[in-house]
Amino acid sequence: MENSSVQQVDDSLNITSSTGRSFWIDRSFNVLVHCFALITVNILLWMIAVVYREAKPAINKFGLDFIWSQDWDTLQGLYGALPYIYGTLVSSGLAILIAIPVGLAVALVTSEDFLPDWVKSPIAFIVELIAAIPSVIIGLWAIYVLIPFLIPVQEWLYNNLSWIPLFDTEDTSGNNMMTAAIVLAIMILPTMAAISRDVLLVIPKQLRTGAMALGSTRWETIFRVLLPAGFSGIVGATMLALGRALGETMAVTMVIGNFNQIKPSLLEAAYTIPAVLANEFAEAENRLHVGALTYLALILFALTLAVNIGAVILVQVLDRNKK
Repeated sequence: MENSSVQQVDDSLNITSSTGRSFWIDRSFNVLVHCFALITVNILLWMIAVVYREAKPAINKFGLDFIWSQDWDTLQGLYGALPYIYGTLVSSGLAILIAIPVGLAVALVTSEDFLPDWVKSPIAFIVELIAAIPSVIIGLWAIYVLIPFLIPVQEWLYNNLSWIPLFDTEDTSGNNMMTAAIVLAIMILPTMAAISRDVLLVIPKQLRTGAMALGSTRWETIFRVLLPAGFSGIVGATMLALGRALGETMAVTMVIGNFNQIKPSLLEAAYTIPAVLANEFAEAENRLHVGALTYLALILFALTLAVNIGAVILVQVLDRNKK
């Protein structure tokens, strides 16, 4: 029996087109995409340069001490960012802690077969519809509905748990850190739920059926298979929601109390960077005041940028560890 000869394929052989109409269309599209990417990066750098230029008077006078100072006196020209950074980070962090379990619960209910399709689809649509509500409308709803509901709850927390520093404020008006965190959680819930739902929907069905075939229960399949498989996507959703919470303005301004102080109690009024920008920027008269407010904007820009960069790095690390 004769051995059949196998013809070797030349590795240097290139069968992709390098001429013709299709080649030039693809090449032009590639160049166009790169141009738009460069334009986006240049716009970002331009924004940073403009904000930095306007903040230069405050940067030159206060330096990095501006970040650690708690003074804010427009008459004496003393400005410090720490109470506003504290309010921004704490309110956003609390909002994320509330939104993660609720958002994951909504994502699971609307992606798994707990309910029939004619029920799941309206639930998913209604949750995503919250993102279309203007923040000022949510702020008004919080003033007329949420705060009257929360005041008895917050009074109960003080009467029964005042030994905990988080609830040691006696007279609460409802305009405080807790209310702002709940409002923020409502506003970022669509981002958290919608992205997590999309992540869970693209997980192959074979993982579910395989886990159950090996004897796993429904909840063991969810917590040991589905959530670990979609963990990187869920982390990305969390970081995007956190970025949204850091920059939210009107709704928070209407309910947080707008008082620049640092107190551990969640029942105390607080202040955030977006709120102070909305309240004072239009009334700023001297250049130093404008520079201090713009310095705050630059800090908020850096915080948001750091969150997004951290999310990208974390997702890449998680994906690399899976491989």
